[in-house]
Amino acid sequence: MSTTKKNIQLAVFTCLILALGIYIGSQSSDLKISSGLGLTPSRKVNKILHIIQKKYVDKVAVDSLEDLAINEILAHLDPHSVYLPPIQAKTQNESLEGNFDGIGVEYYMINDTLFVTHVRDDGPSFKAGLLKGDKIIAVNGQKLGGTALLSENMVNKLRGKKGSEVNVSVLRKGLAKPKQFTIIRDRIFVSSIDASFLMKAGIGFIKITNFGSNTDEDFVNELGKLQDKGMQSLILDLRGNGGGYLSSATALADQFLPDGKLIVYTKGLHEPRTDYFATEDGVFEKGKLIILIDEGTASASEIVAGALQDLDRGTIIGRRSFGKGLVQEQFGFGDGSAMNLTIARYYTPSGRSIQKSYRNGTVAYKNEINQRFERGEYTSLDSALKDSMFYSTTQTYKTSKGKVVYGGGGIMPDVFISLDTTNITSFYRAISRKNLIPEYVYGTLVNNFNPKKYLTADEFVNKYIFNETDFKQFLAFCKTKKIILNNKEMLLSKPLITKQIKALLARFYFNEEGFYKVYNLDDDFVIKAIEKIKNPA
Repeated sequence: MSTTKKNIQLAVFTCLILALGIYIGSQSSDLKISSGLGLTPSRKVNKILHIIQKKYVDKVAVDSLEDLAINEILAHLDPHSVYLPPIQAKTQNESLEGNFDGIGVEYYMINDTLFVTHVRDDGPSFKAGLLKGDKIIAVNGQKLGGTALLSENMVNKLRGKKGSEVNVSVLRKGLAKPKQFTIIRDRIFVSSIDASFLMKAGIGFIKITNFGSNTDEDFVNELGKLQDKGMQSLILDLRGNGGGYLSSATALADQFLPDGKLIVYTKGLHEPRTDYFATEDGVFEKGKLIILIDEGTASASEIVAGALQDLDRGTIIGRRSFGKGLVQEQFGFGDGSAMNLTIARYYTPSGRSIQKSYRNGTVAYKNEINQRFERGEYTSLDSALKDSMFYSTTQTYKTSKGKVVYGGGGIMPDVFISLDTTNITSFYRAISRKNLIPEYVYGTLVNNFNPKKYLTADEFVNKYIFNETDFKQFLAFCKTKKIILNNKEMLLSKPLITKQIKALLARFYFNEEGFYKVYNLDDDFVIKAIEKIKNPA
């Protein structure tokens, strides 16, 4: 075992002793307070938990106290060193691994039902006979209502071991009574590519959700399909991509870079410098490349954007990225829980760390994104460059061609896109808080919509119009939900509401391709990307 691994395991063992000492002390007899001479910190924690368990006035969940102790330890390190309870650890790992055991549907919660928005082809639910638009009202005989609809609970109810059965009760349009289905769970594989299609002749668009274990393979497959259709330039959308595996990020960046180019390097106190280089396997090293980023672009996606910016391979368009330049390693425990521990920092090819400051604590760290909005950074490039939180920690670096770039607080784009807040009125915020747009689309609109009028996503995008009568009907629906109607605000928010309704409807009938084809029509990021491809200067 390497010295590095020994050091890390020693640190993990120390944390566990401090937080989980109750398991050692629980075998001894009741304790009385003595002088305490000679007690180590780990024995103190052990005794405190043991005394609470034996003597406290009310019943206490000691396991929860242990979790609190672990969280308190990690809270003093950095915002990304965290403890994951078993369910959370399992969900996170399944998301990144791109597979899990389940029934193969996507759904939206409406009142006391699960509205099925997508049934995976040849998946367990498809084989059992479930259809898009079905409403699941009970799982294994338990009606869905109240806390049963919490997403975490639903995951537990519908997911399960491959080969196991789950029974669901479904309301279906045209049937008077609920229909019963028995579904045999199976392994479900999920691509981390949200959407992939040709925007215009020769211009491809690929949206990536996260960097999981199969992201590189999924990307190469989708890219190949686009190239077969004549794609020469690519818009890579990393907005809202919170990251994932370091290895997946470097593998994706490799697809755009020539052999031997440094992609990123990592180092920490117990981790020697490790360099990651591009190989000769890149499948898109020559074509025009645009990378879209925003404040939700973090971690592994910043590695990709940072490498491509430093090496002058493509243009970064959008707003300043999140600013996470720390690398975590996960340590699993026997009960299914895990700890993500920061073991290194990563540096882009020019040598910059893009990690923003966390010296004021985790709460301030998480709130920094909101503070950018309050300071006007989202609407003004000048404000972004002069932002005190960013500028005070910023160092300048140069790309391979001599362009100045910044470290210390995220990746500043080459082309800035301001946030248009014109449509974000009090009326819009009110309907958003109650999730009325998706509720209207899935609960009302799809029941009165004839999908056979549109054979393809492109046909739907070009021909479907959410007209004035449709909008008035939506407003009437909002009124039934006790939303105060304001004429001025309704008119200001109408374009945004109309677009979101059309996009959700497109997603329901034409999956993610339909959704993004609607959204991209007047997306400032995409419009600027296409303009930059056509006129690089």
